[in-house]
Amino acid sequence: MQRKKHSAEFKAKIALEAAKGLRTINEIAGEAEVHPTQVTLWKKQLLDEMPSLFASGRGQQEKKEEDLTAALYQQIGQLKVELDWMKKNLVLAVAEKKELIEPTHRSISIARQCELLGLARSSFYYEPKPESEQNLKLMQMLDKQFTATPFYGVRRMTAWLATQGEAVNPKRVRRLMREMGLEAIYPKPNLSKAKDNVRKYPYLLKEEEITVPNQVWSTDITYISLPQGHIYLVAVIDWYSRYVLSWELSNTMDVTFCLSALDRALTQNTSKIFNSDQGSQFTSLAFTSRLEQKGIAISQDGRGRALDNIFVERLWRSVKYEEVYPKAYTSVKEAMQELDKYFHFYNNVRLHQSLDYQTPATVHFKHPNTEVHM
Repeated sequence: MQRKKHSAEFKAKIALEAAKGLRTINEIAGEAEVHPTQVTLWKKQLLDEMPSLFASGRGQQEKKEEDLTAALYQQIGQLKVELDWMKKNLVLAVAEKKELIEPTHRSISIARQCELLGLARSSFYYEPKPESEQNLKLMQMLDKQFTATPFYGVRRMTAWLATQGEAVNPKRVRRLMREMGLEAIYPKPNLSKAKDNVRKYPYLLKEEEITVPNQVWSTDITYISLPQGHIYLVAVIDWYSRYVLSWELSNTMDVTFCLSALDRALTQNTSKIFNSDQGSQFTSLAFTSRLEQKGIAISQDGRGRALDNIFVERLWRSVKYEEVYPKAYTSVKEAMQELDKYFHFYNNVRLHQSLDYQTPATVHFKHPNTEVHM
């Protein structure tokens, strides 16, 4: 079976469409007749490479590299060709490895390319199917139940689905929950060490008394179901006032939209402490460096701790039950428009019992340290 090869122009077009964020990955993939994983990968590559596109002298550097590569091809044998190819294409993700295979390469066979990349040849030819309508339905059910019972893990979720007439195995539930970024918030044993490239920070809020706005900001990502896929919502919230400083939507769970939300919040002010979970978006060098440059202390939740980021969890409950579930958005555009209205309502109209029935905006801006810093 010959694997379909896509041109660079085709990949760029699809990546740009995904980067716009106006449609779900499933919608884009279906129209382009490619797998959603490929669309996600191409979007990631585009976002990763964008900064270097504007670097000075890039054309000259590429010319030098091309000349060197050509000289190597002429002067050395097959082994050096293979090593050079492997060096150029060394990545870890299976989906990315599959994209790097060159079926028409003159010197290296498909089997040898798979061997060099540590990829099973069967994995190269395997094309996974997009999420079925049944799985999308299950993901909607899991999302609603998780919002109501965030302490439910895979086993409880599996048992709960069975009570709803959906008999599925734990393996399937685990995969879907992982895709949605859901993890039960209960204490777990520390059975593994963190990877060397993950930046870890202590939890700073255990003894912190929150007395004024902009003392502590927090962030998190949640999942929103759509008829043809799903999107992710990130928000930055002030702990003292519950004021939502910024929010962003994305069709992939990458760091870019999290950085966008952070940058929008930072145009308004800065906080003393910034708290998040240990998700890869928030432990990335790009995200933590942004905070360190502003002199903001970084705090991270302990894994599986339910109360470490409690105010964002409460925000998600309000967003889901008051806005997302009743309206059941049909498109990304509709979600953007309706969430924009909701967050305005949440900040400026909705009375909070915990704020003595004041709005977050009233509490946030009545203090002198909430003046806008541009």
